[in-house]
Amino acid sequence: MKIVTVIGARPQFIKAAAVSRILQTEYNHQKTNIKEIIIHTGQHYDHNMSQAFFDCLHIPEPDYNLNIGSGSHGQMTGAMLVGIEKVLLKEEPDWVLVYGDTNSTLAGALAASKLNIPISHVEAGLRSFNRRMPEEINRVLTDHVSKLLFAPTETAVSNLENEGIVKGVIQVGDVMFDNYMLFRILAMQKSDILKELDIRPKEYCLATVHRQENTDDGERLYSIFRAMNEISRQYCPVILPMHPRTRKALEKHHLTIESLSNILFIDPVDYLDMICLQVNAEVIFTDSGGVQKEAYFAGVPCVTLREETEWVETVDAGVNILCGSDQREIIIAYSKACRTKVSLLDGLYGDGKAGTAIIQSLIENSVE
Repeated sequence: MKIVTVIGARPQFIKAAAVSRILQTEYNHQKTNIKEIIIHTGQHYDHNMSQAFFDCLHIPEPDYNLNIGSGSHGQMTGAMLVGIEKVLLKEEPDWVLVYGDTNSTLAGALAASKLNIPISHVEAGLRSFNRRMPEEINRVLTDHVSKLLFAPTETAVSNLENEGIVKGVIQVGDVMFDNYMLFRILAMQKSDILKELDIRPKEYCLATVHRQENTDDGERLYSIFRAMNEISRQYCPVILPMHPRTRKALEKHHLTIESLSNILFIDPVDYLDMICLQVNAEVIFTDSGGVQKEAYFAGVPCVTLREETEWVETVDAGVNILCGSDQREIIIAYSKACRTKVSLLDGLYGDGKAGTAIIQSLIENSVE
């Protein structure tokens, strides 16, 4: 069996690592007839957002790197579609495996569907119900052309059922939970990020901002960063690894780092350093879907800088506060988060063996 895995962005590297690790250790090509071919679209091309994750997560080097880089959504998706199709025609895989909700996800799914190659989608069934988000369009379209839909939660399964998708849906748990539990111990042993930044556990907040709905809207961006700056000045230092998109957005909207001098801006960090920063934070602010879950895995309250989330379980559990982009609401949410205790609920995101369940399902369904 040959599997082509399509990845291109930081969250996908993390998710794919959970499956690739099992393929390397338990189903490697020398022992079985299973081979994984990895396509890296190049959607995240900055070293700290790409190669650093391959290195630290021990993901095999990509067999193909399309080097698509940046561009508009249409440009990127179109170029990826052309590049992925060429690889699929050459490799003739039994499965195309895609992750999450990026342009790379949709391009991989579309290329495979045009060639009648079965698609399996990891993290299927997530919905924000906000069609203005490019990620929402990507995940909905990918789900509707996939043969196997690996849902992380009961909510995801219900979302698919509501759209008439019941065949091929398998609730496997969350591959990010697999990885976090494994790498958390390693991060605590190896990461020196707290020492490098001269910070102490629970004496800082961690923030990430990169969603298009926030970076492309000057008013939202201004409000979010003014809130971070105020919290950092009055209450607790805020550390913010700067996403390349966010850096460009700040420049575009004439927000200078100097005018936000209370925030500690740092370059993007690798996975182990990020885990260490998360585990030791007092509160995490984010507009990222993945970081919301990672905050929960880390046992740290989260303030989500959006009006909705795909990960409703964390909100229902009372550990994730949705507050949007309003400066005053963000500060209020921070105060509430400081009083929130986080404890992991049994089975909410699976048993830490989602990667194994995914591979077994691919094998079983290839026999049919």
